[in-house]
This record gives sequence, structure tokens and C-alpha cells, in this order.
Amino acid sequence: MLWFLALTIVGGVDGGAASSEGYEDKLITWGLAQQGLTRDDAPDGKPVERIVVAHENVFSPTDPFPTWLNVFHWKTKESIVRREVLFEPGARWSAELVAETERNLRRISVLAVARLVAAVGERGGVVAVVVAKDRWSLRLNNDFTLIGPLLQFLRLQLTEINFRGLSQQLSADFVLRLDTVALGQTFIERRLFGSRWSFGETASVIFNRTSFAPEGTSGALALSLPLVSLDQPWGFTVRGDWNLRRRRVFRGASIWALPYQDEQGTTAVPFVYDVTEVRGDALVTRSFGSKLKADVSYGGGAYVRRYVPPTDGLTQAQRDWLVQQWLPRTETATHLTGLLRLFPADYRVLRDLESFELSEDYQLGPFAQASARWAFPTPWLPTHFLELAGAVRYRALAWDDLFTASVAASVRLRPGAAAANQRLVAELLNYSPRFFGGRLVTRAIVDLKVNDLDNRQVLLGGSTGLRGAFPEQLSGRHYLLANVEYRTRSFEVATFAVGFALFYDVGTAFTDAVLPPTHTVGAGLRLLLPQFNVEVIRIDFGVAIGGAAPGLDRLNATFGQITSLRPDFLDDPMGLGGRLPP
Repeated sequence: MLWFLALTIVGGVDGGAASSEGYEDKLITWGLAQQGLTRDDAPDGKPVERIVVAHENVFSPTDPFPTWLNVFHWKTKESIVRREVLFEPGARWSAELVAETERNLRRISVLAVARLVAAVGERGGVVAVVVAKDRWSLRLNNDFTLIGPLLQFLRLQLTEINFRGLSQQLSADFVLRLDTVALGQTFIERRLFGSRWSFGETASVIFNRTSFAPEGTSGALALSLPLVSLDQPWGFTVRGDWNLRRRRVFRGASIWALPYQDEQGTTAVPFVYDVTEVRGDALVTRSFGSKLKADVSYGGGAYVRRYVPPTDGLTQAQRDWLVQQWLPRTETATHLTGLLRLFPADYRVLRDLESFELSEDYQLGPFAQASARWAFPTPWLPTHFLELAGAVRYRALAWDDLFTASVAASVRLRPGAAAANQRLVAELLNYSPRFFGGRLVTRAIVDLKVNDLDNRQVLLGGSTGLRGAFPEQLSGRHYLLANVEYRTRSFEVATFAVGFALFYDVGTAFTDAVLPPTHTVGAGLRLLLPQFNVEVIRIDFGVAIGGAAPGLDRLNATFGQITSLRPDFLDDPMGLGGRLPP
């Protein structure tokens, strides 16, 4: 961060006002000039004469870094960019196909910018110009959660995300938590042997942070044929993963002490347990339709989940109490799974929402999915249940206002037993039209559970959505949360984007009766370094209204806007997603 501040002081703010051309617009202008072409403003239906690629280096002459640094970067090969284009010369220019191609290109993690524009051709047609710019590929990726002086989480990933210029990812991982250190590696190939198949693997060894004794391992392996275009009929995924470790649940800097009561009084029992999770499954997807999509997935798998309290320092009664009241359910099952997704193929490219001037893809209109998992009994795995889950989302764009409503629910039905794992999550999210150069972003979310066999707990405070409260100050099985944030437009500082925010958060976590909410207010700084990341760095300082005097523990910093903190359940209520990106 210090080097960025130094550059800011030396470089200064570019005019103090937003440029008439954004970061991507300037690159498009550069790309057309490099090819000696003029933009065609009415290309629809014209034949594509040829396809050219205007690919800028990570550091261009307009960036605040010496261009000789490009020597240490594998520039993405032109063939890697070209193979994502979904049409050939001779095809007719189609806005829908162009937008889909851009979405494919933006899935290549090394590309900071990927745009496709039409230029005036020589024979009455158009020239398709792919304008791209790499991010720095040899990088020390980092993710962190900092609450005042307390570093709750730090991930350092020495990564080459563009090995040999082929968009392959090789990584060495270092993950620091309050109790453990994990060392691992990752390899991802989006186009295995030049095909549409994707392959990825990751594995880590986990060490105790104090003694550095090994405490477990984790990892995943996946092979898939992802759906990369709207007219691709078949997709497939097979994967396996494991997680073997000791789990310690922290509130702030200390392990959560649970109040155990017996005839001797109240005893503090540390929230600690051993985890064994192993899973393997496969899904085949058949995709139907073009304008209105229907994706049907089916498959099966098996898993082992075991959660055991430690034997040292606890009585048998305390261990039984932890299992019954606090730990996830130990379970082993084989299952068949089905998933149906319905949505219109209406996508828009928007900016100045989460990542300032960088392009973001949003599907508009309704989206619905329904899924089922049947765990069938066998002589060696007697678990028997039927899980049902569904999710509905509606997103509307009007007058520069983007509104999204999402609801997801699930239930587990068991022979001869009450329904379990009933969960309902709902979210409302709105980005207002721009005013005074910024936007008002409003989000409300509710998460409710009934007869939850996994005893899932919510901890609110600090970086978990209630800024200005103490770290993990509130706890419970359910929560209500609302965030209201005014985000300024971005200011260009030596090609970086800098923005500011004022926020109001209100929320509560509870188990039985709803508890009075906690209110916080504060201000924040947002930084985007497009040569390195597409997510903003978020730094917030908040205070609780009517609470204790604020200290450094109310300052938190991490990657991503506050609206990126949301339950995965809203998008994947059955938990069918894998750990590796497609």
C-alpha cells in the first residue's frame, strides 16, 4: 500500500475530474489506431471481413511504470485470444454473439480488459477488432482481512497466471489464519491440450501456527467441459475434494468460549473440533434453447462428513453437548442429484458498479433453478433422505438503476422424522442512478434456519458486513443485515482508480427471539489497480452509534465491495459448486 501512496503523491490526481474517456475507452482508441482502422458505428448484419487482435502490454507508455517491466511477463499468445471468438470471417456481425465473445474473453483471468469492436472494412463489411490488455501475470496475489491491528486472515499466492502465455495457472499458496498456517500449490488449465476441457487441482498441508506441527491437509481435483457459449448443447463436470483439519472458531483474537452448564455451574468450553470431509461427484448438463435457456443437469456422488470434539480437556458430557448443540452433523451418504435452471439470455455490460470503469457482465430478467438430491440407503451407507432446494432471482435495469431481488430456500425430508435443514435467504440489492457523480447502493438480507442439522452459526461485526462493530461481536443462527452506501465516482490517479464511500450498516444476529439491531456509520476508501486486480481494495472505518468509543478495531480492510459479502446459498442452495474455477 505504501508504494501506491508514494505514486499518488508523485503523480497526483489527473485533473481532479473524471476523464471523458474511461480506462477501457482509451484502450479501444489505442487499438483502432494501432491497426489503422476507423470504428464502424452501425455494424449489425454486415459481413466480417477479418478478425484482428490489438493486444496491449501490461505496462503501456501511459502507465506509471517503466515499460521494460514487460520483459518479466508472459504476454498472452494471440492464439489464446482468438480461440475465444465465437465466429469466423464471413459471418454476419451480431451484437449478441459479440457480447458472448466478450464474456468468454473476460473469463480469462490474465486479461484486465477484453473488448470487441467493429471497424470499417475495405469491401463494405467490418473488421472485428479484439482489444485486450493483460494483467501482470507473475504476481504475489493476496487476500486479507484486517481489523485494526488484528490480522484475521492473510493469503499470499505466488502465481504465474499466464504460464508460457497460454493462460495456464501455477501457484504456490501461503494461508495464515489465527491458529494455522497452510502451504500448498494449484494448477489450472482452462483449455486442456487446446480443447474445451478444463482441468484443475490444488492441495495444501496445514500446520499449527504455534507448534508448526502438521494438523491436516486439504485439496481438490476437477475435470470439466464447461458451457462457454449459449448454443453449446453439452457440459460435464467430475470432481473430488477433501478437507482434514482441526477447526477453531474465533471471535476476535480468541477462540469462542461456549457456556456449558451442569450441576457444577457454568464452564467455558472452547469451540474446537476435528473435521473430516471427503466428497466425489459428477454432473452432466444438457443445455436447451437460445433466447430462453433451459439447462438440465443430472448425476450422482458420495461424501463422508465427520465432526468430532477433541478428547483432551473435555468430559464425555461436554463432548456430547458439543455434538448435539454446536457441531455440524456427522454423515455419510451416496446420492443422485438433479438440477434445472431457466433464464433468458439477456446480458448487459455495465460499469461503475463494483469495479469502477471495468466491464461487468449482468444477466437481466428472471432466473430460476430447482434442485433435488436423493440419498439412497445401501448396506454400507444407510443414510436416507430427500433434499429439495430452489432459488429465484429477478434483475431489472431502468434509467441507470439496477435492482435485484433474490430468494433461495431448501428443506430435507427424512422417512419417519421431522423436516430438517429448512433455510430461507432473501436479498434486495439496488444501485441507484448516478447523482453528484456517485451512486447510492442499498442492500438488505435475511437468513433464517429451522432444525438445522449442521448447527451453522453467524458471526457479525468488523469485516463480516457490520462495519463499526467489534469483530464477530454478534452471534446466532439467523441474521438480518442492511447496508446503505454512497459510493463516489472514481478519480484517476496515475491510471489507478480511487473512490470514496460513506456508509450506514444495521444488523442483528439471533437464535430465538429477534434481538435489537446494532447501528454503525462510517467512511471508506476504494482502490482499483487494473494492471494487477479487477477487484477493489476496500478500507473502511466505522463507529457504532451509541456504542463504546471507537478504536483501531473498527478499521477493516479487505478485497471486494461490501455487497460481495453474501451467502453462496443464494446462487447455489444445493451446494453443487466446486472449489476450482471453471
